[in-house]
Amino acid sequence: MYAIVEIAGKQFRVAKDMKIKVPLLDTKPGESVDFDRVLLFENDKGEITMGTPTIGDTNVSARVIEHGRDRKIIVFKKKRRKGYKKKQGHRQGFSLIEITGIGAAKKTKAPQKEERKAEAAPAKPEKPKPAKKPAAAEKAAKTTATKEKPAPAKAKKAVAKVEKTTSAKKEPAAAKVKTQTAKKTTAAKSKASPAKQPTKAATAKKNKKED
Repeated sequence: MYAIVEIAGKQFRVAKDMKIKVPLLDTKPGESVDFDRVLLFENDKGEITMGTPTIGDTNVSARVIEHGRDRKIIVFKKKRRKGYKKKQGHRQGFSLIEITGIGAAKKTKAPQKEERKAEAAPAKPEKPKPAKKPAAAEKAAKTTATKEKPAPAKAKKAVAKVEKTTSAKKEPAAAKVKTQTAKKTTAAKSKASPAKQPTKAATAKKNKKED
């Protein structure tokens, strides 16, 4: 029987009565700790259950044995041709724990709080709200008001000026048309009836009478 549990962001394969080093925990030596982020669990029968991502029904209980510091690690930095060197040591802290059990999580019932019924305060009379007009009616009223507004005096004056200018332009055009028609009629009459010239006999008779 074993389980894969997540402790301080790292995953460990644990079994009962197993001692492992984990990242430093904020608990005193001798105290017990429960880890509920179990990712995989195999029971005595060999049945495996996988979490999505964790299994909510199982947990791993352990006991903290001691806290310590791991062996020193040397951190050396250097930049070529720059005259830069730096040497530093580091010792990572850890906690040694012993796995005491793997099993179902203990469900603790939360203490039920007594519900106190608040005394019903006298209801205040609500003020009647004014009836609101529907949005469609308001829009229709606005449109009618805009349509019924009289045209401003400036617009009327502009219309009168335009009418005067158009009438003044039309009158000379009509006079030109009349003169052209009169000329055409006179030319046609002159062509139709040419003036009669007196004959030679008539002129001779007139001369005799005069004598």
